[in-house]
Amino acid sequence: MQRNVEIIINTSELTAGTRGASLGPAAIMTAARKQNNNFFGKIPLHPLPDFNTLIDQPTSTLYAKRIDGYESVFYAIAEKTIDLLKTDRFPLILAADHGSAAGTIAGICAHYPNKKLGVVWIDAHGDLHSPLTTPSGNMHGMPLALSLGNSNLDQAKNDVDAHSLEKWNSMVGSYGKHGKIAAENLVFVGVRDTEPEEDYLIENLQITNHTVETVRRLGVKAVIDQINEQLNDCDIIYVSFDVDSMDPEVTSFGTGTPVGNGLFPEEATEILTLLAQNPKTVCMEFVEVNPCLDNKLNTMAETTFSILEKVVEAL
Repeated sequence: MQRNVEIIINTSELTAGTRGASLGPAAIMTAARKQNNNFFGKIPLHPLPDFNTLIDQPTSTLYAKRIDGYESVFYAIAEKTIDLLKTDRFPLILAADHGSAAGTIAGICAHYPNKKLGVVWIDAHGDLHSPLTTPSGNMHGMPLALSLGNSNLDQAKNDVDAHSLEKWNSMVGSYGKHGKIAAENLVFVGVRDTEPEEDYLIENLQITNHTVETVRRLGVKAVIDQINEQLNDCDIIYVSFDVDSMDPEVTSFGTGTPVGNGLFPEEATEILTLLAQNPKTVCMEFVEVNPCLDNKLNTMAETTFSILEKVVEAL
């Protein structure tokens, strides 16, 4: 490890549709301790405030559930990411649910206002919904729409309350930048479970998706070469890894929205380590480990820790 890695821990799970992801970061730490591995004793840790008590309260924002609390999570992550980048640290985020990623992206863009950001999104899902299109109201399905600044008005189907729209638009325009990433600088890996509204954006914005089949056919190295070529004009890169990108039959079902036919852990490891070796990569994030749903004890967290350790070694 040559970079000054520091770990931000976000246990808030306000945007998830199932409960238990708040325990994900601790489950990953437990996996290390079970091995008598002092990994988490060697790297500075930055736990963020926990807003999960809001889950115990009713939410009136049907199409943007708990958006007031999520706004607090969004800025907490963004500000801590900015703090670490200011001191030449490499932020590595361990988060409960994927809603956190929009805050991370906002923080990166706030620190690098004049740099073009590339995003590699390794996930089973597109996370391209907005309050106008969401079928569930769960905001962990919205971080990329928020970061793109694209609410997908053409596919709007929900009658969203004014308060939700105000909060949503405020985060979209946070830190003085509406549209923090451009579609041509967004790359999907492993996305295979999307709704028609997301498919519309993927097609119209021409978002690249390296499917699991593509990874198998071409090999990881060739796919990474294509990603690096596409993001060649970007100054910096952020990598977001949702563990549901992996095949639950091979790993476990210890994540909120498992989808079959995913990446093998070995493929995910190779993808992430090669991306970590790219000097343009300035931040990485691991999300959606849920030990409450794990059908194999703590296997998802153990698998994730194995990947995490190799990634940090590669940085």
